[in-house]
Amino acid sequence: MPLAAERLVTEKEIEREDAGPISRWIVARYQALAGRLLAHPMLAIVGVLPLLVIGFIAFKGVGSGFMPVMDEGGFIIDYRSPAGTALSETDRLVGQVETILGTTAEVATWSRRTGTGLGGDLAEPNQGDFFVRLKSGPRRPIDEIMAEVRSRILREVPGLSFEMAQLMEDLIGDLTSVPQPIEVKLFADDPKTLLQAARKVAEEIAKVPGVVDLRNGINPAGDALDIKIDQVEAAIEGVDPTETTRLLDNYLHGQVATQIPTPVKQIGVRVWSPADARATDRDLADFMLRAPDGHLFPLKRIASLVPVSGEPEIARENLQRMVAITARIEGRDLGSVAADIRKTLTTPGLLPNSVRSELGGAYAQQQIAFRALAVVFAAAVAAVFVLLLFIYEGFAVAIAILVLPLLAVCAVFTGLWITGIELNISAMMGMTMIVGIVTEVAIFFFSEFVDLSVGRPVQIALIEAGQNRMRPIVMTTLAAILTLLPLALAIGQGSSMQQPLAVAIISGLVVQLPLVLLVMPSIFLLLHRPALN
Repeated sequence: MPLAAERLVTEKEIEREDAGPISRWIVARYQALAGRLLAHPMLAIVGVLPLLVIGFIAFKGVGSGFMPVMDEGGFIIDYRSPAGTALSETDRLVGQVETILGTTAEVATWSRRTGTGLGGDLAEPNQGDFFVRLKSGPRRPIDEIMAEVRSRILREVPGLSFEMAQLMEDLIGDLTSVPQPIEVKLFADDPKTLLQAARKVAEEIAKVPGVVDLRNGINPAGDALDIKIDQVEAAIEGVDPTETTRLLDNYLHGQVATQIPTPVKQIGVRVWSPADARATDRDLADFMLRAPDGHLFPLKRIASLVPVSGEPEIARENLQRMVAITARIEGRDLGSVAADIRKTLTTPGLLPNSVRSELGGAYAQQQIAFRALAVVFAAAVAAVFVLLLFIYEGFAVAIAILVLPLLAVCAVFTGLWITGIELNISAMMGMTMIVGIVTEVAIFFFSEFVDLSVGRPVQIALIEAGQNRMRPIVMTTLAAILTLLPLALAIGQGSSMQQPLAVAIISGLVVQLPLVLLVMPSIFLLLHRPALN
C-alpha cells in the first residue's frame, strides 16, 4: 500500500483538508460526550447495563441448533411399510406417494428405490427411499413444501411410516451414524422390559411440540418359520440332526453344484427344489427325508414348525442391548425440543429402574461441538489477554480491552435473537472471531493513545485518540458490515450456510464503535485512576 500511495496519491490530495462539515460536527459532538463520560466514568458502566440485560434475555430466548439450516433444493423420504409386507404391496403404497409428489407444484423430479439401498445393497422388501428434487427459481421455502408433503402422506397413505430430511442432512446422518436430530437410547438387559419401555417413551415424546417422523426404534423383521428338531425323534428315525439341518438348508436355499466358465467369470449353477414344493409351511412339513437305512419319512415326524411373526431386530451399543427412539423436528429448535424430552424422561414412573436412557443423535453431536467451541473461545480470550499484557505491560489496558469482546458477545446473542437465527456451530465461530476483531480495533485506538499521552493529561489524550481514530474505525467497521451483509441476508446460492456467522459478526461490529470510543476509555480511566493519584 505505501508503494501504491507513493505513485497514486498527489501532493494536492495530501494538503487537502481531511474532514468535511459533517465530520467536524460529529467529532465535536464526540468530544463533548467523551468529556462528560470521562469526567464521570461510572456513567459509561451504567450505559452498558441495558446491553447486558438485553444480552441475557437474548441468551435465554435464542434457540440452539447444530448445523445451519439451508434450502438445498431437494429432500429425501425414507419410508417403511409394515413388517412382512410383500414387495408388490409396498410398491402400491409408495405409488400413492408418487401421486402426491406429482401434484406438488414445486417438485421437479424424483427417483425411488424399494428393497434396495443407495449403494445398491439389498434391504427388506418393505422399505426404501425417495430422492426428490425441487424446481429452481422463486418458490416456497423448502420447509413449507416438506411440511405439506408430510401432512398429505400422513392423511392419504395410512400404514406407511416415513421420515423426511434434506439431502446433506440425510447424507451426513448416514455417514456419521446419527440419522436423526433426536435420538433417545434406552438400555436394558431384559428384552421384554426394553420393548415395553420404548413404546411408552415414544408415546410420551410424541406429545412434545415440534416432534415429527417419530419412530419407537422397534424394527420387526418379516415373518419366519422356526424349525425345531427333536433329537429323540431324530434318533428313533436314525438320522443326524446336523445332517437334517444341512438337507433343509439345501432344500430351501439351494446348493451351487457346479460352475460354468465364461470369458469374464465363473457362473454358479444352483440346484434348487421347485417353488411350489415349498410354498407353505404345510409343504415344508411334508418334506420327505431319507434315513441312512433307506426308508423315507416326513420332516414333521422329527421336527416342529412354529410360525414367528415380526421378531424385532436386536441392536447393541457397547455390548448392551439397546433400542433407539428417533424423531425429527419441525417448527422448533433442537435445544428446546431436547430440553422438553429430557424433562419427559424424568417423569416419575415412565422408565423402570432397570432401564437407562441417554440422548444421542444430532443433539449429542451438538453438545460435543459446543463444548469444543467454548474451549476455543476461552482459549482465544486467554491468548488475547496474554498478548495485551505483553504489549502494554499493564493490567489496566489489558482488562479495559478484554472487556469489549465480552460485551460484544451480548450483542451477538441479541442479533441472533432478533433475526430468529439459532445458535449453532457457525454462529459460535463468528462469536469467537469477534474477540479478535474487536481487540484489533481496540489496539488500534490505544496505539494512538500511547503516542498522545506523553506529557498530557490522560483524559485529554483519550479524547484526542478517539477523535483521530474515529474515521478509520468507522470506515473499517462499515466496510466489514457491508462485506458481510449479502451473507447475513442469505443472498446467493448456499449463503444460508454462513448466515449465522455473518449475523454474529455484524452484531458485534454494530456495538464495536461505541464500545471502543466511549466505554473502553471510561473503563481504562477507572482502572488507571489509582496510578494517577
